[in-house]
Amino acid sequence: MRTDEDFVAYIADRLAALPGVAAVSLGGSRAQGTHGPDSDWDFALYYRDRFDPASLRAIGWDGEVSELGAWGGVFNGGAWLTVDGRAVDVHFRDLSVIEHELAEAEQGRFRWEPLAFHLAGIPSYLVVGELAVSRVLRGDLPRPGFPDAMREVAPPIWWRQADLTLRYARSAHAPRGRVTETAGALATAAMQTAHAILAGRGEWVTNEKRLLERAGLREIDSVITRLSPDSTQLAGQIDAARQLFESAADTDRRAR
Repeated sequence: MRTDEDFVAYIADRLAALPGVAAVSLGGSRAQGTHGPDSDWDFALYYRDRFDPASLRAIGWDGEVSELGAWGGVFNGGAWLTVDGRAVDVHFRDLSVIEHELAEAEQGRFRWEPLAFHLAGIPSYLVVGELAVSRVLRGDLPRPGFPDAMREVAPPIWWRQADLTLRYARSAHAPRGRVTETAGALATAAMQTAHAILAGRGEWVTNEKRLLERAGLREIDSVITRLSPDSTQLAGQIDAARQLFESAADTDRRAR
């Protein structure tokens, strides 16, 4: 069995040798030192304009390799693999797209995109954040800081999304006793609020796994578990969630 460092080097060498690959990085909890024994391994391969996923399939690792663009938007595509008994994710990243999104982020411009497993979707600057928190293994990649312009622009946009989500839940779902829809709305609004708080701090977000903890919003769990089909109770819990979000944001602003 390879040691962790030998395993990283092995994967990096195989990915870097694929045609068109310009750089390879290790991301996620493994790069940031927050991983547990069962955490997967997140690698990204960077190419410019053209890469053939068939070359990754040809290595013969067990798992699924997508086509380019199969995961939608800036997240592009990738693979879920098992290598030496370890769970490995490989993300496809087009350097031309990354450079564009970096330039946009520096001007405070971004867009929201839906993405599987992400309740609030993702901001297009997520792929820039990956560069900032990842460990470059092969090749050269920029390591951008969080742009000042984005700290100004992103929080109000995310706050607006959260506000609209809560308003709709209160007007459309609560009066009809829709517990499931209300729970989904509260979870989504919590993630949107967390994005607002983290952007205000100038902290990159690359997924939602620890987003609520980082933003100080884990208490939303207790709000959601109190939901019942009573319309008045549902409305009250939506209001409680709004109060929680506003309180967390105020506490965060005072701490900065």
